[in-house]
Amino acid sequence: MPRDRFGRDINYLRLSVIDHCNLRCVYCMPLRGLKFVPSDELLTAAEIELVARAAVGVGFHKFRLTGGEPTLRPDIVDIVGRIASIEGARDVAMTTNAILLPRLAKPLREAGLTRLNIHVDTLNPERLKKLMRFGTIDEIEAGIAAAEEAGLTPIKINSVVTRDYNERDVVDLARRAKERGWHVRFIELMPLGGGEAAHVALSQFVPSRETRQRIEAELGPLLPAASGGPSDESSNFRFADGDGIVGFISPVSEPYCGTCNRMRLTADGKFHLCLLNDDELDVKRAIRSGGGEPAVAEILRKAVLGKPTGHRLDEGVSTEERSMFQIGG
Repeated sequence: MPRDRFGRDINYLRLSVIDHCNLRCVYCMPLRGLKFVPSDELLTAAEIELVARAAVGVGFHKFRLTGGEPTLRPDIVDIVGRIASIEGARDVAMTTNAILLPRLAKPLREAGLTRLNIHVDTLNPERLKKLMRFGTIDEIEAGIAAAEEAGLTPIKINSVVTRDYNERDVVDLARRAKERGWHVRFIELMPLGGGEAAHVALSQFVPSRETRQRIEAELGPLLPAASGGPSDESSNFRFADGDGIVGFISPVSEPYCGTCNRMRLTADGKFHLCLLNDDELDVKRAIRSGGGEPAVAEILRKAVLGKPTGHRLDEGVSTEERSMFQIGG
């Protein structure tokens, strides 16, 4: 298992497979002025498999496919199957907005996908249109139902809390978790990439403590629940009555950098060393110049050793070269 300079075991690789998305959430993607990676500059399914095999050889065992929206890749089922077939890849997950799951959930499960996180910021149709812009509650609900039918349970929901958009809707999502046994995680905004999205992150920020207070005022006290381990970025809670888990991911108000175990691969083939820093190492160049697994493994080892101790948001320093949709969260 690779260990960085600060004694953290880095064993979790997040793979952004595309930077396109079929939504335009206000804190992530503007409506205009977007530039996407050309198709021939995206890593191919075979190249993604090569990176995953090298990562397993180095000591990684947990993988998550992200975007943009990963289900927009026409070969996403093939990608999942390739990674899931690697001996030592014990956990293959995906983050998605669920819109395309009615036709993809079952094939993804059969290909070896083990878990899903579904992004939905509100259950209110009008506020969803305002915040996530495209897509509808009916489409997302159909995707969730397809995931449940395919056995990709328990359902995990990611909700980014944005003031003046959905901060009061957190209670409805928490109530749904309680009623249906979901795991809902409320995420603080992070300023990435400059422009409109970064402005929203700074001006519409809601700390997790406020979100928790709002939920407890309506649904009663939240009791501590088991975490997924020391590197779990979510502080998890359960209800005194009813099923479901409510989690809070607080990178700004309660940073968890000291236990971070993640490395990120961008859709255009760069290891992004820390979500909130611009440091990157190019792996696609090595692959396309003839380097195989050993070359990729060596770059990955350098990336792990170069991983910073944490973000510097308190100093006003954040990712400027890439937006969230270009990194995959």
